[in-house]
Amino acid sequence: MARTRTPARGTGSLPLEEVLESKELKAMHGFDVHTLDDMLRFAPRRYTVPAALRSIHEVAEGEEMAAVVTVTGLTARSMRNRRGTLLIVDVTDGDSALELVFFLAKEHQVAWHRSHLRVGERYTVYGIAGRDSRTGTPQLTHPRYEEYEDTPEGRARAERPLPVYPLKKNVAQKTMRDATERGLEFADGLQRILPDAVLRRRGLLPLADAARALHRPLTVEDTLAGRAHLVFEEAFVLQAIFAQRRAQDERTPAPALRGDGPLRPALDARLPFTLTDGQLEVGAALEERLAREHPTSVLLQGDVGSGKTVIALRAMLRAVDSGHQAALLAPTEVLAEQHHRTITGLLGDLAAAGRLDGHADATSVRLLTGSQRTAERRRTLLDVASGEAGIVIGTHALLTESVEFASLGLVVIDEQHRFGVDHRRRLRSKGPGGMSPHVVVMTATPIPRTAALAVVGDLDVLTLRESPGRRAGVTSFVVHESLPRWEQRMWARAGEEVAAGRQVFVVCPRIDEDDAAPPDPEGSEPLPPPRGVTETAARLASRPELAGARVGVLHGRLSTEEKQQVMEDVVAGRIDVLVATTVIEVGVDVPNASTMIVLDAERFGVSQLHQLRGRVGRGEAPGIAFLDTRVEQGSVSSQHLQSVAEATDGFALAELDLHRRGAGDLVGELQSGLGRTLQHLDVIRDGEVIARAREDAFPLVAADPDLTDHPVLAAAIETRLADADVERS
Repeated sequence: MARTRTPARGTGSLPLEEVLESKELKAMHGFDVHTLDDMLRFAPRRYTVPAALRSIHEVAEGEEMAAVVTVTGLTARSMRNRRGTLLIVDVTDGDSALELVFFLAKEHQVAWHRSHLRVGERYTVYGIAGRDSRTGTPQLTHPRYEEYEDTPEGRARAERPLPVYPLKKNVAQKTMRDATERGLEFADGLQRILPDAVLRRRGLLPLADAARALHRPLTVEDTLAGRAHLVFEEAFVLQAIFAQRRAQDERTPAPALRGDGPLRPALDARLPFTLTDGQLEVGAALEERLAREHPTSVLLQGDVGSGKTVIALRAMLRAVDSGHQAALLAPTEVLAEQHHRTITGLLGDLAAAGRLDGHADATSVRLLTGSQRTAERRRTLLDVASGEAGIVIGTHALLTESVEFASLGLVVIDEQHRFGVDHRRRLRSKGPGGMSPHVVVMTATPIPRTAALAVVGDLDVLTLRESPGRRAGVTSFVVHESLPRWEQRMWARAGEEVAAGRQVFVVCPRIDEDDAAPPDPEGSEPLPPPRGVTETAARLASRPELAGARVGVLHGRLSTEEKQQVMEDVVAGRIDVLVATTVIEVGVDVPNASTMIVLDAERFGVSQLHQLRGRVGRGEAPGIAFLDTRVEQGSVSSQHLQSVAEATDGFALAELDLHRRGAGDLVGELQSGLGRTLQHLDVIRDGEVIARAREDAFPLVAADPDLTDHPVLAAAIETRLADADVERS
């Protein structure tokens, strides 16, 4: 479970040491709950509401349940294996029967229960669902019970929801309830984050009333009203963070990229394809933002193959034409090198400044990675610092303090889910003369609108929804190895593609099969051991369908020189079958590659599978992707793979991924640091809440950017950012 921290640390929240007894305090500390604000915002996992006894058949053993019952009989006998009495109380609700079981060491305990559980009387009972190991009869062992009063007040009391809290080892549910009950005595002292005007506008309970409704509800409606306050509060804090970032940008100068120099038009004139209407429209919207005197933050999203790189390149040339530099940040060296090849290829002599074959208006495009040789790195750093390099492409190496730009006007971040907000902010600090460069982050994993508001709400979203149409596309199939003919046909098809002069990618979930196995996806059925690149390459060399095929390998343990050589061999057509890890997941552009085989496909996420199959079918030949699996046909994993295979639209897949795995996985660990801290807000369920919170938070921050008049909100933001900081978590 994610940590729960008080949203108002440092603003007077009452320490639990002043409220709880030692046992209760220890239980709460086990959940990293340390203050009254922590505890009363620590919501129950669910509620037990008295129901018909037949519901015991729908309750998993070990779960708490409640029911209104009538006592039909009591039986007492000596226990066989220890001293004391076994008391069994038979009860019914008129439809189903249940046993209440008590193991009692003293006779006075038996007498007490006999006097309080009278035949013919009605009671509300609460306990943990179980069954007799011999007869299978439903049981509640040592349940709580109270007399049922058949009046409106009595019925309301008997039917009230009972909170059920998360538990850790050696912590009883009663301890958690008692602790919260003690805390409710001080509910009026909670730190109120939401302004009264917002509460009134949105029809929300005041915080103290919300806490009482959440932890001491009389009705199910109370629980919903209590939780509604916490959900909105969390959305409000999140949107206030985004609003502050926007406000900070409004106060920060940036170079206005308005130059109409020669490079951008020269590129457009030599592009080997015609830009789509969508590319032109999104490009114009981006240029309008880049022309502003304050830094823009844009999320450029589009499906695999939608042409985002060309839009980014045109924007980078606009920066160079305006007398500034542009940087492109990629998550891996393989992708950085791919971008360098692609961009220099598109620019031709426009990227050859200082060379005899260079265009008169050319700039220099340099590559910077962490594993470059010292001499080459030194030359690149000098070119960047002097301004000789108009475009710099690199990995995280661009973020280091040793990299100084002459005048950085634009930063483009590819595959934004691999980078966090902190990475963007570090590049922002490298602008010229106290100014901040504009930032464009790109993703081929489209983010649905509600999720975007919750996880990248500080960015303007520009979306490419059409593909250029110059690619043949990809058809996907799920291959179950339990059907040998399907597997044989898959490899035969790969052999046919090689024989036709095309290339094949084979992706494995790990490098070597004796490496520590990656964890199974949460909640999935047990999976077969994952296969590795090294062993798979050796096995493919002996498959008759691939006889004579040149097999290469690519993975993260190869040196930079080895990876570069492998990719050069692939691009040049000297490798027919490349066996790789997901190092080829993004950016690799080999138009001659027509076939993608993903082994153990059930171990990959939706986004990964879509990215991987996007590596083929990028040229004239149609692509084919095989999602190979050893899970059983009809299993959950099998059905999921079939859904991926049938969906060709990355936007539909993004919705599928969001519903299956949640926003955190959708946008990546670092980017979703804020998402990792959410306790009550669900970006799927609460889309309207997020939008309303945004409507309220942005005007408040615009009027009070430093939140001088809202210190509790300021403290809540500080806490949320601290908890989201991966380095400090």
